[in-house]
Amino acid sequence: MMKLILATRNQHKTKEIKKILADPQIEILTLKDFPDVSEVEETGKTLEENAVIKAKSVYTATGIPALADDSGLEVDALDGAPGVMSARFAGPGCSYKDNNLKLLDLLKSVPEEKRGATFRCVVVLVLNPVDVRIAEGRVKGVITPKEIGKNGFGYDPVFFYTELGRTFAELEPEEKNRISHRGIAFRKVKELVKRIMTDSG
Repeated sequence: MMKLILATRNQHKTKEIKKILADPQIEILTLKDFPDVSEVEETGKTLEENAVIKAKSVYTATGIPALADDSGLEVDALDGAPGVMSARFAGPGCSYKDNNLKLLDLLKSVPEEKRGATFRCVVVLVLNPVDVRIAEGRVKGVITPKEIGKNGFGYDPVFFYTELGRTFAELEPEEKNRISHRGIAFRKVKELVKRIMTDSG
């Protein structure tokens, strides 16, 4: 049995990640189990830097191998924005809806063929102070002209996945986890954890 702690308090993320990592040999803890661990400030300039900061901080505070991810939406017509600022795109304390409306407003005069975007997820696993592993997942799509769908969270209602002909917010959780950037990245981490457990066993 391997114990891991997720360096997030985001309940939507936690639910998704727990489903992706589900395994009888892996016990997943979250920051809800450690209320005294203080909030980690994301001061990195990249998704990878932020994920490393969060995972190392939570490992230091708990002594438990820590997993952190940082995800971002990179829109071609906006030169890769919002990117590392995806969660705070519309300003401090903004909602998912605020971010989506700002994005749609910025793209309102951009034609469909130029509305390409990439969802990226960088996951960092800190096993100990000197053993840091990194995995990444990417998925390409198109930004819709309006929000479509009720599932998911974040930019899911405006991210159209061409291969399935639906936005991420129109997919069932299991469907989304199969093809999403977060699903890809965390499955890589799951394989890594299983290998580590086999090697140490």
